[in-house]
Amino acid sequence: MDDLPPDGGAGAAWRRRLGLYWRLVRGDRPIGWLLLLWPTWWGLWLAAGGVPPWWPLVVFTLGVWLTRSAGCVINDYADRWLDPQVARTRGRPLATGEVSGREALAVFAVLMLAAFALVLTLNRLTAWMSLVGVVLAMSYPYLKRYTYLPQVYLGMAFGWGIPMAFAAVQGRVPALAWLLYVANILWSTAYDTWYAMVDRDDDLRMGAKSTAILFGDMDLAAQGILYAAFLVALAMVGHNAQLGAPYWWALAVATALVAWEFAIARGRDRDACFRAFLHNHWVGATIFAGIAIALWR
Repeated sequence: MDDLPPDGGAGAAWRRRLGLYWRLVRGDRPIGWLLLLWPTWWGLWLAAGGVPPWWPLVVFTLGVWLTRSAGCVINDYADRWLDPQVARTRGRPLATGEVSGREALAVFAVLMLAAFALVLTLNRLTAWMSLVGVVLAMSYPYLKRYTYLPQVYLGMAFGWGIPMAFAAVQGRVPALAWLLYVANILWSTAYDTWYAMVDRDDDLRMGAKSTAILFGDMDLAAQGILYAAFLVALAMVGHNAQLGAPYWWALAVATALVAWEFAIARGRDRDACFRAFLHNHWVGATIFAGIAIALWR
């Protein structure tokens, strides 16, 4: 008995390792999963004209968690040179060295293979489109080294579930799907700019790029344009899909929620910008509620 490690042996070591992997995939921070889930559900409900078939709903809901988790892993792998220098990220498992780069790539591969296995149960168009999603997820983290627009690319990656949802349900990707996809790109760019404003000083010091740095002192004005374009695009979606009054009420509430974000972050304080970012969960949930109620049968 005296030979047993004080931490309880192999079982305790594995529990600690799994805990590190859970932190690596941001299992303790569900906001990213929710911001990816809501637009995917927008697409599923609009594609089905109401509650979607149960299996595509299961596949896309699980797929959102898997791909978001994989995206977090590959993002941390790409940023392992940057994260130790940023106050908000220096405690991440890859930044501290508690998880190796090889381990992270293995976790990423397992998550993406599981997501792809789920997609293979759907039609061929959806399976082919998922390969584009893999490319977007793998390449996004490297954009901040070369362009000031990684937030736009994030929107492309986060919203790819929308055309895939239409492909899965309808077997095609109509114009409505692409309009909703554009709306999501605008929204993702805006809320991730709040996020980038939190890290702006650290990113400038380390040479990373973001829309927050690109916009500079005009950041709030640029955010206003992005959110206004997002809401206009959603209005076009509502018009083209002939959604009823519940959707328009939801859009009005979402507009008020966006206005509240500007009230929160007008001073550009780091904590306030982060709260504004988190607040977008309610924007996405409100729009989903409007679509679901408007299409209720």
